[in-house]
Amino acid sequence: MKLYNTRTKQIEPVTALQPAGLRIYSCGPTVYNEIHIGNLSSFIFADMVRRVAAQTGKVTHVMNITDIDDKTIKGSRVQMPDTDPMNALLTVTDKYSQKFFTDMKLVGNDIQAVTFTKATDHIGDMQALISALYDHKIAYITEDGVYFDIDAYRKSGKVYGQLTEISAESTSEARIDNDEYDKESVHDFALWKKQKPGEPAWEYMLDGHNITGRPGWHIECSAMSQSSLDMPFDIHTGGIDLIFPHHENEIAQSTATQHDPIYATVFAHNEHLLIDGKKMAKSLNNFYTVSDIVANGYDPLAFRMLVLQSHYRNQAHFSWENLGAAQNRLRELQAVAALRWQALPLAHDAGTFSLRDVPEELATILAEDLSTPHALAFLSRVSTQLLAVLIEEDMLDHFVVMLEGIDALLGLKLCDIGDISDDLKLLIESRTKAREEKNWEEADALRQKLTEQKIGVRDTPDGAIWFPL
Repeated sequence: MKLYNTRTKQIEPVTALQPAGLRIYSCGPTVYNEIHIGNLSSFIFADMVRRVAAQTGKVTHVMNITDIDDKTIKGSRVQMPDTDPMNALLTVTDKYSQKFFTDMKLVGNDIQAVTFTKATDHIGDMQALISALYDHKIAYITEDGVYFDIDAYRKSGKVYGQLTEISAESTSEARIDNDEYDKESVHDFALWKKQKPGEPAWEYMLDGHNITGRPGWHIECSAMSQSSLDMPFDIHTGGIDLIFPHHENEIAQSTATQHDPIYATVFAHNEHLLIDGKKMAKSLNNFYTVSDIVANGYDPLAFRMLVLQSHYRNQAHFSWENLGAAQNRLRELQAVAALRWQALPLAHDAGTFSLRDVPEELATILAEDLSTPHALAFLSRVSTQLLAVLIEEDMLDHFVVMLEGIDALLGLKLCDIGDISDDLKLLIESRTKAREEKNWEEADALRQKLTEQKIGVRDTPDGAIWFPL
């Protein structure tokens, strides 16, 4: 498998550093509210990286849940103002973590293949890492917490700017304590923040100082990735907006006390999802959620299709029209999958091995820098052929293997397309009889009944073929 490595600025093969297989860490959601589909596109990308990587061997995939930071504290205060701060934080973040898992499944992500780890379960790991940085004089204590010393890190011989160029002009001596800040300037950043009134807190003593409080955002991923995967690990995924400051700060924190300056071999970043030409963001109030997609009558898997239609290094564009087009493309593949239940009892006089070869060809295409647009174009050609010739009974085993292979690689749940009920089959038979008798009014009425049940019908020389609408 090859990916574009933001660290080296080139497409390169991904190889496991350890015999146990590839280790992937993905920056996950901040669970203070329902996530928007711009964030979700990043998680679909991470899911695709894991799916393709798994074709060549074992993969360990870890994704964090940010359940303590500025946003989660503020969100829990607003939503549960009269509750103990710690209880409010854990209650609100658990609620939106569960919604996140639901959304992930709806868009085809395999959450069973991922180990999710919460920031609040790793407070001790964070404190140990901060203490080590302090002991190496790359962190310092202030009146409001503990900060990472970028200048000391640089003087130790490490490079601050492995992923993006950071100039002297963009560096400021000012400290900054908020978790997300101006991406055009560099500041010493908070590793740990002293408790403020109304905030949840964990006890922490450092060099005789009582700094009871909570972690900064950046330190969380450093602690969680090292605890889960050791370092350096193989692939780190995330949205392109995380390159700076988050991922740059992760690298600095994680490598400051190590001889090896490499935190992760490959950093793979996906581009933004745009709406009306702008990045989708809650701060701009120009976002949609999976709940909005469902409420507007669309299949959440259509959103997955929309994301896969664009290469991960290109910006994708969301509109309801684009989502509708993606749903039509999904329905074509689902119509192919429905042929599984309509195999024709005819002798097959052509080779069936080409069906089994489809997943292999798909994997080959995707292994080249996760080329999902080319993969979908290939599947469109396969679909056109299959919908023209249909499926015969002696092809069925190979056909099911093909569907399973496509699902394993793309997560489109084609194997979930089940057979229709006997009552619907009777409607189709009645419609066929009405057509044979040239009773077009009756045939149209029966087609309408089928449509109301989300079933379409296509007339072929071999009979009526149904497909899901």
